[in-house]
Amino acid sequence: MASSIGLELPSRRSDVIDNIACLLARKIRERTGIPTRIGGDGECQVILDIQPGIGDEGFRIENAPGCDVRIVGNDELGLLYGVGKFLRSSRFERGSFTLGVWRGESVPDKPVRGMYFATHFHNFYHDAPTEKIEEYVEELALWGINVLLVWFDMHHFTGIDDPAAQAMIERLSAILRAAKRIGLKAGVGVLGNEAYNTSPEHLRADWTAGHDGYFAENAHYHVEVCPSTPEGRELILKGMDEEFAAFEPVGLDYLWIWPYDQGGCSCSKCVPWGANGFVRIAKDISEMFRRRYPSAKVALSTWCFEYTVAGEWEGLARAFATRPDWLDHLLVDTHGYNPFPPYPLAYGAPGGLPMINFPEISMFENDPWGGYGANPFPAFLERRWAGVHDRLGGGFPYSEGIFEDLNKAVCAGLFWDEDRPAMDIVREYIASEFSPEVVEQVARAVEIMEHNLPHVQQVQDGVRRVAMRSTEGAGEAWELLQEANCKLLPEARKAWRWRIVYLRGLIDNELAASGGVVTEACDEAFRELFAIYHAENAEYAVRPPVG
Repeated sequence: MASSIGLELPSRRSDVIDNIACLLARKIRERTGIPTRIGGDGECQVILDIQPGIGDEGFRIENAPGCDVRIVGNDELGLLYGVGKFLRSSRFERGSFTLGVWRGESVPDKPVRGMYFATHFHNFYHDAPTEKIEEYVEELALWGINVLLVWFDMHHFTGIDDPAAQAMIERLSAILRAAKRIGLKAGVGVLGNEAYNTSPEHLRADWTAGHDGYFAENAHYHVEVCPSTPEGRELILKGMDEEFAAFEPVGLDYLWIWPYDQGGCSCSKCVPWGANGFVRIAKDISEMFRRRYPSAKVALSTWCFEYTVAGEWEGLARAFATRPDWLDHLLVDTHGYNPFPPYPLAYGAPGGLPMINFPEISMFENDPWGGYGANPFPAFLERRWAGVHDRLGGGFPYSEGIFEDLNKAVCAGLFWDEDRPAMDIVREYIASEFSPEVVEQVARAVEIMEHNLPHVQQVQDGVRRVAMRSTEGAGEAWELLQEANCKLLPEARKAWRWRIVYLRGLIDNELAASGGVVTEACDEAFRELFAIYHAENAEYAVRPPVG
């Protein structure tokens, strides 16, 4: 145990290395309160170093003379991830610090280990104080994330000069700058035919079905624009270029171009959208983006392909008979329990493009999505990953808030080590964020929570209810969480990560006992979640179901 910490920095320093050292010092100080001196001596000396040769973004933690430890990164990001492993494996108490026993070398399996913040609907990313989001970015990065992507959802605004749009650009820029400060790459996502809510009606895209092969309607905001007219194409590209220019002070490294949900056009000139109108406008967007950001990577999404019209996968393969030089990745995945898209598994990715995935960690099974606290489902994530990871170069989990924080850690852990058991990652999370003394109790509660995950808010005969697929073990999980709560240090017990797990156990136990009727104890828990999420203006999907 040590009562003071000294941090020794590499001889060749940079702003990113200095920021990583400051992050390490702050985390130790927050958890222990003991002095942590950057560039000074302490009872325990933590030596930070850069030594190429470990492997891209890899790290090594090794003993140094005395009670010292050395964290060596292959590069700046490797150093960041080594700091993360060091923090997760060490033990913190008020006034003392115990070095963890993990020693060794680790290199990530997947090169693209992203995270997508869906910055809309007045969710946590949309409305929480930016300093909280910036801190959250740093904490996620410690798990091995190397790209952060956000969305400037145009439909909220009248145009780029709308004061609300300018405020959102500043918010998103602050979030992305937090990522860049510690070495991560930053990116934005766009819909292929995205537009502001003032788009001229005569230019708007068709979203209807029953014609041109469309058997279902596209999900739309009804402001999207058809790119198959010169005026529509010009309007789309003007809006995109204004957005890309607005982020030049940050410096973008990544772009997603999205086909559906929302988006798309079902007119006869665009059909089938995913292999026709979408590809044409996506190429224009990519080339325009790269004129501003020549070294950036561009990913084309295939989300919701063939949900509304057949032939999109085969059409895309024909369109990409020669690998397109305007793309770097193909983003491939689907909703919930739906099977991974079969076409690229059977025939490979169109154009031979490297594939990345899009784990849906937020909307899965709950209504509203995060309304009941933590929504862990590590076993499902492991099963889904096991069937496709050999085809993928990583991915971007889809996040609507902080209620799926544990799912983020699982995805990051699988991107880093593709064969690691998900529950091993869960146990590391519990030991680090809560306490090593409660690992097995909370891990068992997590398993029960996953089994009982689906929650659907209902009103029957004027009575508020929540339907659950199962309440089996809800009482056991609640008892385990109460026992664990008593063992936690006060700081961990009050922290939001513990509270969303604890409140989930409480809510499930109440619903199991009441037959699904929302009790006053449930409402108290919903109100606490409401405050944690900063949900004062949140739309239904991201708002706890407070009475």
